[in-house]
Amino acid sequence: MTSDGAVTFWIFLLCLIANSPHLKEGEAGRPDELHIGGIFPIEGKGGWQGGQACMPAAKMALEDVNMQPNLLPGFRLILHSNDSECEPGLGASVMYNLLYNKPQKLMLLAGCSTVCTTVAEAAKMWNLIVLCYGASSPALSDRKRFPTLFRTHPSATVHNPTRIKLMKKFGWSRVAILQQAEEVFISTVEDLENRCMEAGVEIVTRQSFLSDPTDAVRNLRRQDARIIVGLFYVVAARRVLCEMYKQQLYGRAHVWFFIGWYEDNWYEVNLVSEGITCTVEQMRIAAEGHLTTEALMWNQNNQTTISGMTAEEFRHRLNQALIEDNYDISHGRYPEGYQEAPLAYDAVWSVALAFNKTMERLTMGQKSLKDFTYTDKEIADEIYAAMNSTQFLGVSGVVAFSSQGDRIALTQIEQMVKGKYEKLGYYDTQLDNLTWLNTEQWIGGKVPQDRTIVTHVLRTVSLPLFVCMCTISSCGIFVAFALIIFNIWNKHRRVIQSSHPVCNTIMLFGVIICLTSVILLGMDGRFVSPEEYPKICQARAWLLSTGFTLAYGAMFSKVWRVHRFTTKAKTDPKKKVEPWKLYTMVSGLLSIDLVILLSWQIFDPLQRYLETFPLEDPVSTTDDIKIRPELEHCESQRNSMWLGLVYGFKGLILVFGLFLAYETRSIKVKQINDSRYVGMSIYNVVVLCLITAPVGMVIASQQDASFAFVALAVIFCCFLSMLLIFVPKVIEVIRHPKDKAESKYNPDSAISKEDEERYQKLVTENEELQRLITQKEEKIRVLRQRLVERGDAKGTELNGATGVASAVAAAVASTSQPASLINASTSAHPTPAATLAITQDTHEQRT
Repeated sequence: MTSDGAVTFWIFLLCLIANSPHLKEGEAGRPDELHIGGIFPIEGKGGWQGGQACMPAAKMALEDVNMQPNLLPGFRLILHSNDSECEPGLGASVMYNLLYNKPQKLMLLAGCSTVCTTVAEAAKMWNLIVLCYGASSPALSDRKRFPTLFRTHPSATVHNPTRIKLMKKFGWSRVAILQQAEEVFISTVEDLENRCMEAGVEIVTRQSFLSDPTDAVRNLRRQDARIIVGLFYVVAARRVLCEMYKQQLYGRAHVWFFIGWYEDNWYEVNLVSEGITCTVEQMRIAAEGHLTTEALMWNQNNQTTISGMTAEEFRHRLNQALIEDNYDISHGRYPEGYQEAPLAYDAVWSVALAFNKTMERLTMGQKSLKDFTYTDKEIADEIYAAMNSTQFLGVSGVVAFSSQGDRIALTQIEQMVKGKYEKLGYYDTQLDNLTWLNTEQWIGGKVPQDRTIVTHVLRTVSLPLFVCMCTISSCGIFVAFALIIFNIWNKHRRVIQSSHPVCNTIMLFGVIICLTSVILLGMDGRFVSPEEYPKICQARAWLLSTGFTLAYGAMFSKVWRVHRFTTKAKTDPKKKVEPWKLYTMVSGLLSIDLVILLSWQIFDPLQRYLETFPLEDPVSTTDDIKIRPELEHCESQRNSMWLGLVYGFKGLILVFGLFLAYETRSIKVKQINDSRYVGMSIYNVVVLCLITAPVGMVIASQQDASFAFVALAVIFCCFLSMLLIFVPKVIEVIRHPKDKAESKYNPDSAISKEDEERYQKLVTENEELQRLITQKEEKIRVLRQRLVERGDAKGTELNGATGVASAVAAAVASTSQPASLINASTSAHPTPAATLAITQDTHEQRT
């Protein structure tokens, strides 16, 4: 049977018994006694066992009331009580025994919300007033359901305005709730939720449990709960506190609101008997800093109350009574219900005062309280009216009841500081007045935050890296402008004319644009607002794409014309390359770029997109702060499609340019004298682009690495292209300022390696021939001398002259064929040595 079913069963049974004929005329006991029933939770294992201290307080109150001569004159107030263990079924049984065992009772006292709910809901059947000294359930404020209920214990909802007030004071707008699955706490939470909604406080999660709070506390940690309202009985509170320690939901980052009617040492006692696995020291650590809210249950002023005692005097008497009842209250260890003891004491006084006022009214009608029966609604109404108007200064403060029968009281706020509860202030719900003592002490020295403060930090390019890349790019731009001036200034020089200076100038402008884009690649949120960032994105795309097309397109057009010239100009070696064809090709490539970029910008422009990273801990702070890194990217809705178009177009001309450079690697034409260096530049550009594009996409989330890699690739391509194409020209112009023949620094305009070898071979052959001619001349000289010396006859001289002439003719004939070969071989590239050899040979022949 469920608890609700059990309650219904007992109420039904008691109603049947109430209508029994033999009980309608109840026994009144002795003529000078007024009897009341008391239900005290004492020996239970769960819930609130506050009767341990409240029963001794109630007995003290009976003694004091019965000693007052002017209060209930001629009568003594007698209390009949039993233990309910805070169980509603057992409470109903105790109520039955009290009502239907002699003598008849005029009123009932009860404690524990669940028991009071059962008793108060049934007591109306017997026209009995129920006064609860220890019930805080908000459900008990329902006058339709509990028409005869009063309580000296304030409703649990009196804490909620105080909690809301504290949340506003400390700037907490995000809270969590952990509750035990009991009616008193369920109704309290419902009221708290409504008040939070009105105050604009977000309830991030609401967790409940029956007996084991482990999973509920873990869920609080998952939800990053920082300000937590806990509503549970003290036995469950110890389990919650131990689980708090295990889950590390304590310390400078967390604030717990606990119920204030626990005993001061509640977290240190009964750990072993209840199976708590945490040590006392661990419980102390977890409990440090928590807040409690409780209705003031002890008079805060040293005033004499209606009983003639001050609150401190009452405390002293209560302690003595607890010691006599064998309770160990040394070291501040009080039994459960010690905080509510003044409420039980004042509850008995409320009963006595109400009876006293009722007697006065009944005397006027010649009636007495002794005439009360469970069916006498008239006397019951008189008792109700008297109780409703009761007001006095008791040891718990001013005792008065609202129209719902609730106690009107101030709320006290306390904080656990170094193992002791320190008062922080008081709150008057009716006047909305918070009296604050400024004695709070927070772990860490500052008010905890209601959530992890997530600081969004924009990842930007390192400033030294950005400055370094900008400096190098600026130097490159300066060099490019200087080379443009050099190119224009020396455009009449043969070494410049043969390399097509306009194409070179186009390439240099492309280099300047690419180097300018490097600066824009490093401009991020450090320098540009989020609203202006899309413009930077567009500028990057335009500059880098058009700059690449101009620079690479100029080189591509050159190598293309070299390839076309060598394949179609074999029949006409003197055919010139028309410059307009080169410019047309560059213009065509640039037009394709413009079409893609314009379509991209019009239909799907680049926007600022933030990439977020996992939370990180700050480096140099102990605050409850997490860092959410963010990185800016330029993206559009169909970003992959547009990048595919751009990369596809650029990749196509890169691969085709690489092919052409490979095909023309050993071809040299006078019409384009720097074709070899252009091919080398294309090699480097293609390799770097094919590496940079995929790697840049992979490391895009690493802002410094991505920027450095892409920037260095662009810078290296630009500088290398300028170095290969223009440095030879600059050196040539410097070494030959008056446009003499090209030197070794301009090898494309001089002879090739094969021609050089052939030339050296001819020089060697020429030297050998000169040596042979010298030998022949020496022989001729010797022969002539012999002829002179012999002085032969004229006929003999004639014959000798004829022989000499024949010898000379034979010598000349022997040398004429090599000389012709030299002339033929060197006709294409005559040299001074060859010319000299041929001249000497001709001279000897003439001689």
